Amino acid sequence: MPTIKNPVRDALTPEVIALIDAVHRTGSMAAAAREMGVVPSALTYRIRQVEDALDVLLFDRSSRQARLTPAGHELLREGNRLLLELDAVANRVKRVATGWEPQLTLAVDSAISRTTVMELCEAFFAMNPPTRLRLREETLSGTLEALTSGQADLAIGVALEPAPQASVQSKPLGSIEFVYAVAPHHPLAQAPEPVSDALLMQHRAVAVADSVQRGSGVSSGLLGGQDVFTVPSMRQKLDAQLRGLGGGFLPEYLARPHIVAGQLVEKQMQRATRVVPMRYVWRRQETGAEGRALQWWLQQLNRPATRQALLERSQSR
Repeated sequence: MPTIKNPVRDALTPEVIALIDAVHRTGSMAAAAREMGVVPSALTYRIRQVEDALDVLLFDRSSRQARLTPAGHELLREGNRLLLELDAVANRVKRVATGWEPQLTLAVDSAISRTTVMELCEAFFAMNPPTRLRLREETLSGTLEALTSGQADLAIGVALEPAPQASVQSKPLGSIEFVYAVAPHHPLAQAPEPVSDALLMQHRAVAVADSVQRGSGVSSGLLGGQDVFTVPSMRQKLDAQLRGLGGGFLPEYLARPHIVAGQLVEKQMQRATRVVPMRYVWRRQETGAEGRALQWWLQQLNRPATRQALLERSQSR
């Protein structure tokens, strides 16, 4: 297929941007030509090529000194920015060739401490890696689906056991204990304990929506026929319960500071305490070797202190 010529692209090259910059700095075509090691006629010809292609004047030639026109200033400003981006791309390509992925996508369940996740991101970026990082907040079965559907490379906080697949590996992250809590002004705050399911049925539950894209998803801790207020994340579930919009189970680490502060009341339930085992799951590369960015995250998750912080670290509202 023949290449379509583009006069602007053909004329506007990194070398020409450097020539324009030299004329701007030295104040004359002749001085710039000496600095760049070219004959003045060649320099003038290259600049006129750009002016003809853009149909603008880059320099005001009415005075003895070559001065950039407003259009010339804009071209030089944007041209220098593009040169920096070209350098960045070149560096990124060189580093990607050493085993770094161009992008790594993490699917993080909303029950996981986002404070700890952000601290891990901070440590990752401190290495100045060429890998772009992308976070997806997911809930319930949507966390695993993001990985198995190819939308994420690593899923943190998977409550479901993934089906055996050669391309998927998983390890235990730990367990999250959930406590039932309501606002002090909620009717259940003064209810006798342990609270029965029959009493719970009379009050609205706050639930986090499953972010799964296919199917109906799963629900957790709800009673059939109970009035439900559904929110998109654990953070909004906490906010709703602090406002007394309903009751529900919250991760113990997330609810505890608000219980201590008197903003929530923990209630003992007739049903068994909810303890949810969590896992982290990742996709194996066809080559059998993970990229360096994924390797770094797996190394962090292999540390007991990191896993504990992800499951038990209080996070700001």
